[in-house]
Amino acid sequence: MPAPTRSPAAVTASGRVRGTTLSRTTVALALTALVLACLASLAVGANPLSPAQVWAGLTGNEQEAIDVVRGGRLPRTVLGLLIGAALGAAGAVMQSITRNPLADPQLLGVNGGAAAAVVTAISVFKITHPGGYVWFALIGAGCAAVLVYLLGTGRRSASNPVRLLLAGTAVQAVLQSYVVATMLTDPTAYYSFRYWDIGALTGRALDEVAPVVWFLVAGLIGMVLLARPLNALSLGDEAGRALGANVFGTRVGSALVIVALCGSATAAVGPIAFVGLAVPHLARLTVGVDHRTMLPASALLGALLLVAADVAGRVIAWPQEVGVGIVTAIVGAPVLIWLVRARRVGRL
Repeated sequence: MPAPTRSPAAVTASGRVRGTTLSRTTVALALTALVLACLASLAVGANPLSPAQVWAGLTGNEQEAIDVVRGGRLPRTVLGLLIGAALGAAGAVMQSITRNPLADPQLLGVNGGAAAAVVTAISVFKITHPGGYVWFALIGAGCAAVLVYLLGTGRRSASNPVRLLLAGTAVQAVLQSYVVATMLTDPTAYYSFRYWDIGALTGRALDEVAPVVWFLVAGLIGMVLLARPLNALSLGDEAGRALGANVFGTRVGSALVIVALCGSATAAVGPIAFVGLAVPHLARLTVGVDHRTMLPASALLGALLLVAADVAGRVIAWPQEVGVGIVTAIVGAPVLIWLVRARRVGRL
């Protein structure tokens, strides 16, 4: 006698489908919150605007509103969306490829490499404008990541996740020591570097950071392409090979995506903490561990967190502003503590 098949009603009543429905509802709520955060980003600031003035600034009916919205807040909002999505996605890929729930993109040396390159640009080449830091920071992030990967690989054809993390921690410590030593011996470098090191969206025009936008877009596309191989590797290297995944290629591709996303984001606005660490855990709670949905959810929640944090930074010290990097650290640390205490952070 054939096994009975479940009817659509029975399937709908199952926990699996209820979870899917819940995930879709949560994602819809996150999208709605992101739209509201973007509207608030256009309206809130030292010169608050009404919804009508925001619309006038977008459509070109009022010169003062145009100057405020198009001249400063719209580029800032777009940059916040891109940077937040990049950091969230980079963190998710990093945690997946290392199978470490506490892994952060900086463990590949990305932040340290970018910081070392920026302080060198200021101290040696006397570059003082943020737009001039971009290529230095991007190249520094890429070189540091390559060094970490080579150290983590050794003489073998594939990297070990634990060895990769140890190599990243060591390289990060050395680069950070170099940055501190340079700032202590060069007061001018300290004065200029601290504005980049705080992590802020203000003062970054899109034309100044345009070179990194292509890296952000390429990294997000690569993230989508990595979803299926990362699903296979989540079962272990041997099981991944049995399922047809290219383990070495997936690791190399993941490293390139992390550098493209986190490196370009750090180059554009400076190091921003906790987004890449906390957001992937929130994404797993929302949509589960399937990388085909978890990676886009991480990008979505990262964008939401960064734009909302930027708006909060304008409100809590109005009419002054608090850098978004400071706000994400203040918000991200309690979220991570809650995740750990609630035992939501487990083995990947």
